[in-house]
Amino acid sequence: MSNESNMRRVTAIRNGTVIDHIPAGSALRVLELLNIGQGTSVPVSLVMNVPSKKKGAKDIVKVEDRELTQAELDRLALVAEGASVAIIRAYTVAEKLEITLGDEITDVVRCTFSNCITQNSREPLPHRLRVLSKDPLQIRCHYCGRPQDLNELVQNVI
Repeated sequence: MSNESNMRRVTAIRNGTVIDHIPAGSALRVLELLNIGQGTSVPVSLVMNVPSKKKGAKDIVKVEDRELTQAELDRLALVAEGASVAIIRAYTVAEKLEITLGDEITDVVRCTFSNCITQNSREPLPHRLRVLSKDPLQIRCHYCGRPQDLNELVQNVI
């Protein structure tokens, strides 16, 4: 292996979160789901399409001085199932988590169908979506049975 392939592409962070093994090309959606954009004041590193022994190619996101909440991890499961999350404290890994998508997604995103009962404020129902298939990802609303489009779901984060 050449020296170039062993080089670290992004420097280590003192404190924060590293999301590794994101499916190649999905890092921008990860940033969107975490609400990281132009208004973000902490340093964010993004590496896309780097070689991976497990997946062939992967994306990596490093967010300094921010630890992800469980709600944020649940959101990430929509676009980065199987990714690993490392919480970094004082340059060392304090916690290591894996993002998994269960059989049901509850109160993470809203159904994309405007006439779904969950859209009615007088019917305070939990937002429940069923995962029919993970590869390819197929999700349906528990109540109205409508299939959900991932691009629209990302816009309906609770």
